[in-house]
Amino acid sequence: MHPLVNDIFNVTPSNFEEIVLRVFNYQYKTIPIYRRYCDLLNRNSKNVQSINDIPFLPISLFKQHKILDGEMYDVAFTSSGTSGDQTSTHYVKDENLYKHSFTKCFEQFYGAISDYSFFALLPSYLEREGSSLIYMVNYFIEHGKPSSGFYLYNTEELLKNISAALKQKEKVVLFGVSFALLDLAEQHQFDFSEVILIETGGMKGRKQEMIRSELHQILVNKLSSEHIHSEYGMTELLSQAYSLGNERFHCPPWMNVAIRSHNDPFSFEELEKTGGINVIDLANLHSCSFIETQDLGKKHSDNTFEVLGRFDLSDVRGCNLLIQ
Repeated sequence: MHPLVNDIFNVTPSNFEEIVLRVFNYQYKTIPIYRRYCDLLNRNSKNVQSINDIPFLPISLFKQHKILDGEMYDVAFTSSGTSGDQTSTHYVKDENLYKHSFTKCFEQFYGAISDYSFFALLPSYLEREGSSLIYMVNYFIEHGKPSSGFYLYNTEELLKNISAALKQKEKVVLFGVSFALLDLAEQHQFDFSEVILIETGGMKGRKQEMIRSELHQILVNKLSSEHIHSEYGMTELLSQAYSLGNERFHCPPWMNVAIRSHNDPFSFEELEKTGGINVIDLANLHSCSFIETQDLGKKHSDNTFEVLGRFDLSDVRGCNLLIQ
């Protein structure tokens, strides 16, 4: 395991910038595509002196290039996409690093994995290969209570088994993709007030997209759940942020976000202003820890952030510097 890993997962607010700069210098030296991108912006190990100097790699470059510090890797995750879309691939050099990241992150916000029964209603992810979300949730299911399991469209069986787990006084988490949770809410009456319901993903072309607050209000009303939690993650990241019921996401210590300007991707917005979400994920040690996403959001003074939507025509943003 790389010597930086221990520092990454023990990072504190006081040494965060120091560790970030060390990771940048490592990735500038070892990841060819990222170095090329930085060089085109005239950013390098000598003139990057603070977090604000670090270039964020456009996320769409994961569709076109192998972002990795070498050739060998343990597992490759691919993004979902509609028919004909080119998907992203994240080559993960050390899958144990991914396991450590998502385990430590979940347990920071919710407690020990072994204390929970995990149920997963993730049909669009189960129906394809290479999903990092399925990999993570499968690990939770294997290390959670015996009642844990995946479900496709057999929602009656899902509700029966959740009910049985609740009767056994087990703590229950349900991970659900947005369109499947809406279908569940429309088709069944069930009291989810004692279930931690974690919404993830989106409509995946199955239903009309809607803003998160609207989705959560529908789910709260129909599922008798006081709060809907959310997970913010993606194929190109090895860490997740969690919203614990108020639509504001919290990052683990080794992850942070900054909001870039609508008009200038190399400048940043003030707190409470809407712009593009840039993610620092130090767990991405062997690919790229500095990602310019295609999501819109805003950051708050308590270091939480909201996700408000997507950029239009986002696939073409930021990539022109590397197009020959």
